[in-house]
Amino acid sequence: MRQVLANRTYRHLFLAQVIALVGTGLATVALGLLAYQLAGADAGTVLGTAFAIKMVAYVGVAPVATALANRLPRRTMLVCLDIVRAAVALLLPFVSQAWQVYVLIFVLQAASAAFTPTFQATIPDVLPDEKDYTQALSLSRLAYDLESLLSPMLAAALLTVVSFHNLFAGTAIGFLASAALVVSVVLPSPKASERLGIYDRTTRGLRIYLATPRLRGLWAVQAGVAAAGAMVFVNTVVLVQSVWGLGQTDVALALAAFGAGSMVAALALPQALERLPDRPVMLTGVAVLVLGLAVGPLVNGLHGLLALWFVLGLGYSTAQTPSGRLLRRSAHPEDRPAVYAAQFALSHACWLVFYPLAGWLGAQAGLPWVFAVHAAAAAVALVLAIKLWPADDPEVLEHTHRALPASHAHAQDAQARPEGLRHAHPFVVDDLHGHWPRPER
Repeated sequence: MRQVLANRTYRHLFLAQVIALVGTGLATVALGLLAYQLAGADAGTVLGTAFAIKMVAYVGVAPVATALANRLPRRTMLVCLDIVRAAVALLLPFVSQAWQVYVLIFVLQAASAAFTPTFQATIPDVLPDEKDYTQALSLSRLAYDLESLLSPMLAAALLTVVSFHNLFAGTAIGFLASAALVVSVVLPSPKASERLGIYDRTTRGLRIYLATPRLRGLWAVQAGVAAAGAMVFVNTVVLVQSVWGLGQTDVALALAAFGAGSMVAALALPQALERLPDRPVMLTGVAVLVLGLAVGPLVNGLHGLLALWFVLGLGYSTAQTPSGRLLRRSAHPEDRPAVYAAQFALSHACWLVFYPLAGWLGAQAGLPWVFAVHAAAAAVALVLAIKLWPADDPEVLEHTHRALPASHAHAQDAQARPEGLRHAHPFVVDDLHGHWPRPER
């Protein structure tokens, strides 16, 4: 991984991501404690609603923001969004009612919905080599794990000397430091694409995504990930403080155990992905999540929860980390921002279902039912992923153009046949390839 960090542009972007995510992790812990302060035993309902609002922002804003930002300099856009996020973080300590949390969370996450796909789509342009990009994906996963592991540990230490309200200041500092690091490098401009209307630009990524079998399978994988992740992020504070009567530090430790499992998987994945295809690795990750959720009702006490959250972290990272490789191979460079935005929106649509379900079902029926329902949902997602994502998924596909003229530049190597012009090349959905080719019988 030293090779990719030798690239100055990527190194600064990676550090920006790490620092911003550590700050975000502090906010995650603080938000849970704020919800408990406002609602007590009903904190799961408040958190579930807040996270659902977050997902509404992600699903609704990401494709539109990406379409509108297609003509803007990436660096300017990323810096401005970091500043907006820092400003919102500074306001969160002053809220006194749940509705104020909901409004600020929507603004914060709308900015993140525009920031994250743009950031993710920049990395393949900075690191065009496949091996370097794979390493960068694992480093990116590690960055997210720092949010889950180091941020709760840092929060636990800080909570011994300051109020949890002060953790939001750490979040603002993280976003401002991220902005400074982005300013320090020159980012590659996206390859210009033909001018399209706002509707076409907004929906282009979704159309490419849903027409690609491996990406439809990826969406199912993301549903399994969301089922497990929502249980962890919404109900950790309820289990630890409300059910078992433990303290705020124990909440942070439980979230850190989840992050530790995710980090272990992320460290092991680069070598594993050199030998194994993405599909079996990601499906194994979802299977681990199903099994972990299924045994969840048997856990009684902090030590058992730490072990379970560690296992769920392993499955969470294993299922998610290779997704960037699938997105990269499924779109032309000029379409990648739109496809990353589609992935961002569709994956978070899954979280939009499971976040409120985890909170509201826990409040109404109890946490054993949340474990059971989310385990069943993850199992269904695993079956769908197996069916939607073909086991035979080559990059180069032979296909026929039925209406393309023989004089077209794309058809220079094609063979004329009664049904049309036939040739083979690395296949992605685009203007000339609107549908995935059916296998020959």
